[in-house]
Amino acid sequence: MSRRKSPDSPLFQLDPVLPDFSFEIAAKRDGFWPVAGADEAGRGPLAGPVVAAAVILDPDAVPAGLNDSKLLTVEQREALFGEIMATATVSIASSSAGHIDATDILKASLDAMRRAIDGLSIAARFALIDGRDVPLGLPCHAKAIIKGDSRSVSIAAASIVAKVTRDRMMARADATFPAYGFALHAGYATVRHRNAIDSHGPCSLHRMSFRPFRQDQEQPVAMSAEPLDANS
Repeated sequence: MSRRKSPDSPLFQLDPVLPDFSFEIAAKRDGFWPVAGADEAGRGPLAGPVVAAAVILDPDAVPAGLNDSKLLTVEQREALFGEIMATATVSIASSSAGHIDATDILKASLDAMRRAIDGLSIAARFALIDGRDVPLGLPCHAKAIIKGDSRSVSIAAASIVAKVTRDRMMARADATFPAYGFALHAGYATVRHRNAIDSHGPCSLHRMSFRPFRQDQEQPVAMSAEPLDANS
């Protein structure tokens, strides 16, 4: 009697698909070089900025292990962040909670990516953008790539830089607003964070256009004496 193979049989397991340099090579073949990858971190949290990074990798020094930052451990991200900063051309920009509230999270994210690309010390001639949308006003040609951080090493590098930078910013914010636990959850809607909001109300880093704040605009907001930005 034949036995059915379970879905977790080795025969059904495929090697994970890792990001590569094919999008960058295609752009170079079409006459566009250098190529930057751009991504953001922090679209979902209730508090803090959204942070974008643009990265131009050195084709001869691409760090091993680049991948979507969400698929890496903290230790892997930190190690790769150091390698990227040492070998690549990098630019970082952020949009504050106030900027997010004044526009919306998508516009604020795209604007941060535009500023990151525009701030590169070496001008990119082509940009690979994670997601569905290309920021307006870019100084170069661009292509949006859905799930680009798991398909392009340049976007993966940008996702790591943006994630590590934002996590460090939120860890610093924890010292100013210790009641919220920002160092633990980076502003995401965890149970601890929601309980802290219930107990203390929002602070100046919270996105008042996000739920649960939109119907609670009258409560007092705790203010910080120092701004939170990507360069501090």
